[in-house]
Amino acid sequence: MEKDFIDLFEFQTRLKEGIESLFPKRLWIRAEVSAVKARNGGHCYLELSQSNEDGLVAKASAIIWSSKYRFISPYFESVTGSPLQEGMQILVEVQPTYSQLYGFSLIINDIDPEFSLGVKELERQRTIERLQKEGLMDLQKELALPALPYRFAVISAEDAAGYRDFVRHLDENPYGFKVSLTLFPALMQGQDCPRSIVEALDAILESGEEYDAVLILRGGGARLDLACYDDYSMAAVIAQYPTPVLTAVGHDQDYHVCDMVAYENVKTPTALADFILEIYEDEDARISSFQSRMKLAFASRLLSMDAAVEAVWMRIRGGFAMKLLNMESSLDVLQARIQAADPRNILERGYALALDEHGVVLKSAAGCRKGDSVSLMFADGTLACEVMGVSK
Repeated sequence: MEKDFIDLFEFQTRLKEGIESLFPKRLWIRAEVSAVKARNGGHCYLELSQSNEDGLVAKASAIIWSSKYRFISPYFESVTGSPLQEGMQILVEVQPTYSQLYGFSLIINDIDPEFSLGVKELERQRTIERLQKEGLMDLQKELALPALPYRFAVISAEDAAGYRDFVRHLDENPYGFKVSLTLFPALMQGQDCPRSIVEALDAILESGEEYDAVLILRGGGARLDLACYDDYSMAAVIAQYPTPVLTAVGHDQDYHVCDMVAYENVKTPTALADFILEIYEDEDARISSFQSRMKLAFASRLLSMDAAVEAVWMRIRGGFAMKLLNMESSLDVLQARIQAADPRNILERGYALALDEHGVVLKSAAGCRKGDSVSLMFADGTLACEVMGVSK
């Protein structure tokens, strides 16, 4: 019994005709890049896919010919800040084709870079809303950073330029301040970045060491390279982390969800080094201010004490001078009294002083008898006399 059949080429030709008649014009397709490889000849080969909660549901090969790729690639990168890479959601203008030798494929004529940015931004906004609903946005802000944080756990790639700049900036500070840094290596970009950082955060807790803060460092990069820092799972872990987490991811214009939930965020790793050094500079300035105030207060106290001592000395000198003056006055009075009582002054006025035979002043006639020897002292001499009689 003969069977109806067609050969493979005819079958493939009918498929080609059917597909090309079904899609005679180019159309825009949304898909995820699951693989991308640019060949030396200038062509770019991609694998596009679509997944849902059950897993992979569609997959197709795609090609960007070199004549298009040399224009599409730099434009896409200039808008998104990143080259085409795995995991991206893209919107592509394609022409479905079918080859009898190579099968079905999509010829990409154009890529809309704004769509890829829009998808990431939409995911970012949804993540922010979810964190806000769960009350996780401000949990880190309720923690307290020590007045002088010293021990830091650093999450970064060991060979990253941003990490090296951070360490060098700290080491070369002009004040000689020193801090303790312990590196916990992690992937800092790509699809595995959030998981790797969460594992590093877990490793810090499991180390048993107490750190004053955790630092997440990554230098600049393309916008889509840094989109992993908008990941919900990583942001949720950072928000609920028991230690203050400080982030320094990307460039000055970058601001990610992980920055929003962190205790503090700065723009670059070197800016984070400056942030730490400023804490020490402020404390040093505060101590210097205390020192200046203490020196000023001590100098003021010494000045007051000097003034008090000088006042006491002046009072002592004044009192002593007054005492000397009083003593001199007393001496003058005594001298006057002595001079007034000097018998020579009495004798100078014409009086005579009677002395008995023993030289004792006779103050009355009583006690004198006839025949006693008496001396009469005058200013100019003394007379030796004998008592001839005593009359009362």
